[in-house]
Amino acid sequence: MAGIIPDPTGHKSRISLVSLPNRGTTPARELMLRGLVGLMLLTIITLVVWVDRGSYSDNVNQDGIGFIDALYYATVTMTTTGYGDITPTSPHARVINAIVITPLRIIFLVLLVGTTLEVLATEGRRALIDSRWRKRMRNHIVVVGYGTKGRTAVSTLARQGRDISKVVVIDGRPSAIVDANLDGVAAIEGDATRREVLRRAEISKAREVIITLDRDDSTILVTLTARQLNPRAHLVVAVREEQNVSLLRQSGADSVVTSSDMVGRLLGMSAISPNIGTMLEDLLTSGEGLELSERQVTPEEVGRNPGEITEERVIAVVRNKTLRRYFDPTVARLEPGDQLVVVRRSTTPEGRPTRDREIPVRYERGGALDDD
Repeated sequence: MAGIIPDPTGHKSRISLVSLPNRGTTPARELMLRGLVGLMLLTIITLVVWVDRGSYSDNVNQDGIGFIDALYYATVTMTTTGYGDITPTSPHARVINAIVITPLRIIFLVLLVGTTLEVLATEGRRALIDSRWRKRMRNHIVVVGYGTKGRTAVSTLARQGRDISKVVVIDGRPSAIVDANLDGVAAIEGDATRREVLRRAEISKAREVIITLDRDDSTILVTLTARQLNPRAHLVVAVREEQNVSLLRQSGADSVVTSSDMVGRLLGMSAISPNIGTMLEDLLTSGEGLELSERQVTPEEVGRNPGEITEERVIAVVRNKTLRRYFDPTVARLEPGDQLVVVRRSTTPEGRPTRDREIPVRYERGGALDDD
């Protein structure tokens, strides 16, 4: 759990509070436990009255107090009904009623009635919120796995102007669910390889699905299930091993990113040419320097060559759902409906350009790399 409190300067700061582990109980079990406690209290009061039955009077039958009478007295006393047909007559019985039976009656009311209503109200409220959320989820984005890759993907979506209220995270770790909620994202705790968990995220109505799990076997199973539940969604999958890419594409993935292979290539390029590695890192880092983006061609740009656009650098054109490089002769002239993949200066969430970052240039001299 976490809270937001104002600091002395008036800004809001996030503080971390303890998050106790979930006991894994159900409302039905909680109600059953409270019922057993109430039964135990009823038994105690019944035994107290029956053991001291000579100090009680039956004002109706005048035949003494038996065990059934003691149970009857305990029941009407605990429920605060109090018909008055059985009453304590001796002083010590009245004292016992005041210091023993009355506190037990209060405990019964607080425990059984108060907490039961609280459990029912909480579960009812959660069910209502869940129902409203499901009705609102259309054309949303499902992110399976909220580790480093999943969190970065959601952050990138937010920077690109996507509404994160239309994003839902699925993760089996309670800590990841807490992190997602702190980031303003709805989350469902559960195993994404289970069909019912994916259904809870309304995956059949999702527009995009991003899968970022740590195990390739789980990734393949989730991809197969997601594609079966939603044949139209755009599936983007992160995989660790290159050899599993073709299997994932056969499983229904539209885009497959090989995390280990990509990191290896970046490391290799950085070792061969640190400047190229720095530029690649710059393109992959949001919020500073350069960034990749895709946008619709404007009416003023129709008919122009991609190289004539100077405000941004066009590196590819998407036409008829086909990606074509900027040097492809079929896109020598831009047409209405084209999508442009561009490299541009990174901007802040408010739309202002970020400050230029100085990048040290490194030269190769005699096979060694030296700072200038």
